[in-house]
Amino acid sequence: MLPAAVMAAAVGSLGAEARASLAAFLLGASVVALPLLLQAPAALLAGPGLQGRAALALHVAGINALLLLLYRPPLYKIAIRGCFLGFAFGCGLLMSFGQSSWKHFGWYMCSLSLFHYSEYLVTSINNPRSLSLDSFLLNHSFEYNLAAISSWIEFTIEKIIYPEMKQIPWLSILGLLMVIFGDCLRKAAMLTAGSNFNHIVQNEKSETHTLVTSGVYGWFRHPSYVGWFYWSIGTQVLLCNPICFIGYTLVSWRFFRERIEEEEVTLINFFGEEYLEYKKKVPSGLPFIKGVKVEL
Repeated sequence: MLPAAVMAAAVGSLGAEARASLAAFLLGASVVALPLLLQAPAALLAGPGLQGRAALALHVAGINALLLLLYRPPLYKIAIRGCFLGFAFGCGLLMSFGQSSWKHFGWYMCSLSLFHYSEYLVTSINNPRSLSLDSFLLNHSFEYNLAAISSWIEFTIEKIIYPEMKQIPWLSILGLLMVIFGDCLRKAAMLTAGSNFNHIVQNEKSETHTLVTSGVYGWFRHPSYVGWFYWSIGTQVLLCNPICFIGYTLVSWRFFRERIEEEEVTLINFFGEEYLEYKKKVPSGLPFIKGVKVEL
């Protein structure tokens, strides 16, 4: 009973937005129960059969109606995004545990949906004042969405033309481990930084803004970017996408190099010599990225 009480207390400490998102995520993920309710194998729901599609459509319609009844428009916008991510996570689980050749894509769906949902949930815990719909990072940028769609297209085309390319278990497992490591490192960085973490680079120092150098920040100066970088390229290793793996690596590296240089200019303005000393002792964490150059 003690773990249940602790969990209930933790959920109760969340704000209304976080509770709505969590409830909706779990409702969406409940799609994993459909095979039990229909007494049908999971592959039925992940496959092209009419019965599986009808079950999924009814499930989505029923949950959407429930969310409309439970939440007013402001919270409904949060809930529907949480539900969408939970539904994607549940469908990924069904694909992962089925005998479909799309198993590894199921792993990818779980990883992608959990990454985006946990961004919102962790932000609600450590910096609720900055919480918004953008905290899901679903509308991160046009380039980010284009990269995701490109990886889906590559996976599908190569699966059709060279299906054996997508059946390399050891490589997909390696990618999954990279994804888990990257996401865990990023969330650890967010939680360690607390209210100092923000999805948007801050140009003005707040009264509560402090330089965090403990925990994972003792390993790397930018652990959240390190985690995102390896999560990003790990998704393409998981999918066995050689073209997108190269593209993701080059584009992500360039993005984080520019982002780190931009952020370090701000950090030097905020903390001066304290940050410069920290910069000397702790690496950025990303290969061949040393950060902004300081001329003394």
